[in-house]
Amino acid sequence: MSAKKESNVMMQTPGKGEKIMDNKKKKILEAKGYMVGSVDEFLGLSKEELEYIELKLELSQALAKHRKQSKLTQVQLAKKLKSSQSRIAKMEKGDPSVSIDLLVKSLLAMGETKKSIAKMIT
Repeated sequence: MSAKKESNVMMQTPGKGEKIMDNKKKKILEAKGYMVGSVDEFLGLSKEELEYIELKLELSQALAKHRKQSKLTQVQLAKKLKSSQSRIAKMEKGDPSVSIDLLVKSLLAMGETKKSIAKMIT
């Protein structure tokens, strides 16, 4: 679990398979004046906004995984997609400037099918 401390705010960002901090640790931090909660609570994200972000991250991770399985470098994939290496890096990291549309188009260009993309995001 990664936790980030910013001005008496403790944000938790659990990875896959990780648990949120236990109540004992949470109470200790709150007693010291920290607010403890999830990133979506801290940012005030709606359920839909959170789902959108998670969807985008799933597609980004799938692109990176598919590229590596295809034994392509970011430069090689960029040439295939008529893009740049830096754009591929942004796509794989889920950069806010990258649209879901671009991620889906890139996965299709790499040989994924609508069905396989649907499976990635479910």
